[in-house]
Amino acid sequence: MGYFAARSAPLGKVPAEVVTAVFYNFTPERVSKALTGAWAVTGPESALRARRESAVAALSRYGIADEAAVRTAAELAGKAARHPGIEGRPLFAANRALPWPDDPVSALWHAVTLLREHRGDAHVAVLTAEGVSGRESNVLQVAAGKVPREYMMRARDYDDDSWRAHESALAERGLLDDQGALTAEGTELKNHIEQVTDRLSLAALEALDDDEVEAAFQALTPITRRVVAAGDVPAMTPMGLSRDDLDDDSALD
Repeated sequence: MGYFAARSAPLGKVPAEVVTAVFYNFTPERVSKALTGAWAVTGPESALRARRESAVAALSRYGIADEAAVRTAAELAGKAARHPGIEGRPLFAANRALPWPDDPVSALWHAVTLLREHRGDAHVAVLTAEGVSGRESNVLQVAAGKVPREYMMRARDYDDDSWRAHESALAERGLLDDQGALTAEGTELKNHIEQVTDRLSLAALEALDDDEVEAAFQALTPITRRVVAAGDVPAMTPMGLSRDDLDDDSALD
């Protein structure tokens, strides 16, 4: 309930069908059940306040406070997040319509949330354009070796029959082989989806010059490392992003 309420709260108390559409890869039944329960005990404004306050509390616990690096990261991430247009990006637009926080830690959280939803909306658009449903996209993640099948099935509510049905649909398109692994065509499509998503998402960085991009990563990398070192980031996520992917010195080299 917390996840669906907090992430959808910028949209307001919209029908579960709307949240299912923009979140893309969850079952309508799960979204409806979670939101029905959540909105029975709270509302979007309270969920937004709880999201912001809990994020700031967690970051503060990691030692992230009003300091030079945080102010730089918040300023540059905010500049990037304010730049792209909102067309075709409902979650990004809903979050950008929220008041901008004054506190640097809250402002940094808000800015990177905007950038996250900006990329997420682009990813959904590319998947839709390529005729890959949200449920099928989870199967492609597993076939690409990003996460184990058992983990994805548990995280995104599949039983064996529904999983096999999506595998069969992808296999009929020539994207999976008989073992459920990506074919050459499937690999090409998966790479294409990620590359186009990245290209569409990089529009945010057009607001920054080269020195500002470097300064943003110089400021953000140590902050990210502190967050990862705290151990709260899951070892694995359905997105295929792990602690090891974030524990990276590349921006400092």
